[in-house]
Amino acid sequence: MVLLAEAGAGPEHIVRMTWFVLDKDEYLASLQSLGSAYRDVIGRHYPAMSVVQVAGLIEPGAKLEIEITAVVPDDTAD
Repeated sequence: MVLLAEAGAGPEHIVRMTWFVLDKDEYLASLQSLGSAYRDVIGRHYPAMSVVQVAGLIEPGAKLEIEITAVVPDDTAD
């Protein structure tokens, strides 16, 4: 969320999320704890989301990667 804050935006400006997971079954078994962590960071804002199972992620040891698209307000418009 630091990048959003640097741009003058917040979680409410997120319009799309793609979750990349290594193991669909592990993801499904973790929904309650993932949901709690999500609400702690994002709140109760639920943009369009998709989940994709992948063969691997870039970060060693990672089990989940999240790609976020946000529409940042343009403060220069009058």
